[in-house]
Amino acid sequence: MVAVAAHAVSRAKVSVTGLDFYYGPVQALHGVSMEIPERRVTALIGPSGCGKSTFLRTMNRMNDLIDGTRLTGRVLIDGEDIYSPRTDVVTLRRRVGMVFQKSNPFPKSIFENVAYGLRVAGMRNREALAEKVERSLIRAGLWDEVRDRLHGSALALSGGQQQRLCIARALAVDPEVLLMDEPASALDPLSTARIEDLIRELRENYTIVIVTHNMQQAGRVSDFTGFFYEGFLVEFGDTETVFTRPREKRTEDYITGRFG
Repeated sequence: MVAVAAHAVSRAKVSVTGLDFYYGPVQALHGVSMEIPERRVTALIGPSGCGKSTFLRTMNRMNDLIDGTRLTGRVLIDGEDIYSPRTDVVTLRRRVGMVFQKSNPFPKSIFENVAYGLRVAGMRNREALAEKVERSLIRAGLWDEVRDRLHGSALALSGGQQQRLCIARALAVDPEVLLMDEPASALDPLSTARIEDLIRELRENYTIVIVTHNMQQAGRVSDFTGFFYEGFLVEFGDTETVFTRPREKRTEDYITGRFG
């Protein structure tokens, strides 16, 4: 199995140990431990409400924005505890970019959407901004489609283009990890295929974690898969093994459509 051997050489970029997460009195995650390999695509699957998106947001502390939440356990990126009091959350969210289920371009030009995070970080040089914007749009597979209308409204783009624009915006600040929460669920099949092709290309340079309800999509784009059920990580391993020889009956039942 050549693919498995290739997976084995990748070190862990994110290490999660004994993670419990609460929304007020309600426990949403129970003792989750996972090693997310560097420069690979890890898919999180499971039925609605099983904790996938909550787990995803623990990696850039987006859950901090929700009142009444708390977390125990450890989340390390490159060995650093991101929940340490010394962690600069703004810097963390530049290192760990996020693309949401619904594309959310700002009501600005295409150029300003991509440049937004760079301007917030203090970049003012017009040439440097233009270079970064172009590079990010190329990486997101959008440059050839928008190069002649960079100063037109981002809201005039199609749904699939808007989602790739949001990916370009996330890439502009040079993250190390890219979190994607159902990035193609609202798109047509052609746009979905473009996003999947893009994910496969981006894993050469980024550690990607994707939440998806689409089992076929998880099989197509991911190297590793974690199956969540009722807040527990039931099974985690390389995607081929999880899909064809799962250890847990619940995993097999979910993948074969017996529930969920």
